Amino acid sequence: MLDSAFCAHLCLVFISAEEILRAFRRLLQRTPVYGVYKALGHYPDYWYWILRGRPTRSPHLLKQRVVLEYGAKFGLKTLVETGTYYGEMVAAVKTRFDRIYSIEFVPALAERATRKFARDTHVRIVCGDSRVVLPEVLALLPGPALFWLDAGYYGWTGGSGDQQRLSAELEMILSHPFPHVVLLDDARCLNGQNGMLTLREVKSYIESKFPARSVTVEYDVMRIVLRGAGEGA
Repeated sequence: MLDSAFCAHLCLVFISAEEILRAFRRLLQRTPVYGVYKALGHYPDYWYWILRGRPTRSPHLLKQRVVLEYGAKFGLKTLVETGTYYGEMVAAVKTRFDRIYSIEFVPALAERATRKFARDTHVRIVCGDSRVVLPEVLALLPGPALFWLDAGYYGWTGGSGDQQRLSAELEMILSHPFPHVVLLDDARCLNGQNGMLTLREVKSYIESKFPARSVTVEYDVMRIVLRGAGEGA
């Protein structure tokens, strides 16, 4: 058995390492090589997450697997993403979907992603506020799609986003005629702070206004599907 002093020391080591890693990431975010760093770091990040006992914030590699899993489970060939960022999700799953629409609010990131996926004719990067451009994307959908939404409202520039964006996105998607499947990333950000909704409030809102929907949360991803369609109530 490990004594308490050693365990405490080990925890401090892990905390210090995480703080250093965060500082390093913040520094790299200001450089052109950040996209490459993130792509190369998915596997180390995944194993580091397991080593730390699988904390709330899940690694991107796991999120990629969730998107692929739900696309396959529900036979969905169209992916709609809000928050392109460095195009990591699109790059990871682009061969598994026939159509991908990725919405990015920051023009510089949208332009970067457009260049990155210029040869992928089934990928379209849409620049703008999701509340404005999402109706245009919805109008293009020929059937049910998988939506990968971002609940994080503090972007890479350090600025705070519109706290009403998520409500607007969910309202539009769940009111649409097709039974879309919604995955909400960074569910931990729904913590009630700074005027934000809580997980409980979002779940209650969805299940009361859209009673045919089931809402579950696992590994920091909220999953919204038709009740009884592969998910528990």
